[in-house]
Amino acid sequence: MNIYVGNLSYGATSSMLEQLFAQHGAVSSARVIMDRETNRSKGFGFVEMDNNEEAVRAMDALNNYELDGRPLRLNEAQPREPRSFGGGNGGGGRGGYGR
Repeated sequence: MNIYVGNLSYGATSSMLEQLFAQHGAVSSARVIMDRETNRSKGFGFVEMDNNEEAVRAMDALNNYELDGRPLRLNEAQPREPRSFGGGNGGGGRGGYGR
């Protein structure tokens, strides 16, 4: 099960998430989403646990758990929506030829 973890502090790390969730079961992966420009947490992340029962127990135990002074918000992660690339105008952005 993939778990969305929201309301993380800017100082949160993937290691912190992994250690926290590992208290409730085996963690396959833990990842805090980082801002490319500031290299700080964007305030959310994902934890993947292979055992659904452990994942549900972890979510029950850790939803609203205070980490770095902020209550965590947990939900089962939804599949990522496919992204569309480009603006539909050929990428030129000018809309015409020979201008």
